[in-house]
Amino acid sequence: MTLFKTITIQTPESVELEFTLAGIGNRALALLIDYLLVFLLLSLVSLFTSFLSEQLTSLLLLLGDGAEGVDLWLLAIALLATAAIYGGYFVGFEAYWQGQTPGKRLAKIRVINDNGKPEGAFQAALRALLRPVDDILFLGFFCIVCSSQEKRIGDWLAGTLVVQSATVVGDAKVSISSASQTLATELMGQSNIGNLLPDDFATLREYLLRRQLLTTASRRELSVQLAQQLQDIIELKELPQAEMPAEQFLEAVYVAYQKQFGDRRRAY
Repeated sequence: MTLFKTITIQTPESVELEFTLAGIGNRALALLIDYLLVFLLLSLVSLFTSFLSEQLTSLLLLLGDGAEGVDLWLLAIALLATAAIYGGYFVGFEAYWQGQTPGKRLAKIRVINDNGKPEGAFQAALRALLRPVDDILFLGFFCIVCSSQEKRIGDWLAGTLVVQSATVVGDAKVSISSASQTLATELMGQSNIGNLLPDDFATLREYLLRRQLLTTASRRELSVQLAQQLQDIIELKELPQAEMPAEQFLEAVYVAYQKQFGDRRRAY
């Protein structure tokens, strides 16, 4: 019996991916870390506002002008900064870090779309907007505990899941040519392999494992399609070889990803 629930998602490429849901403990730990960081940022804003208020008041009195209204303006600015920090913290980090905040990264969990794709900026904004609602009377906690997919209100409306951020890796062996092994080293220096998400890697791995079962035409078409998608994801402008077979490129990407992340990320 596992301590965490799992969920299976079928990608548009008809590949089934199994994710382990984050669990209430991991989510609570991540939220605690994030709220501590938010509180630290808000404390700094409060100290800066107090310091600025004293300096402006002293300056206006020195110049002979009235200091009325200064505190009110500074209070309004502080409230706007508080709202920007509270909402912008979660939206900014989740959008830039592909579904993770500092707390989620330390807890090794992340937010994904219901279809297994990365969380979008709009979804991150919607989750942040509904976070206060989830925090009121612990509504989010009860929703997570009672939901089979462990979703809070923000997750339901944004269409997101919170899962463990481990890489999907299995025991089956993928056949790799020696030329692809050599090419993988070049790709690591010329592209951003880290842009690949676990579901991207899982799709690539599933193809490499099952390609022998495909017809020649289907295999050729699918390999070219995957190669084009992965080339865009890893931001590789030009292939190391002008006329490189699509499967050789896919094998090289697979090896490069394993070399960069395989020893540091555990399997489900």
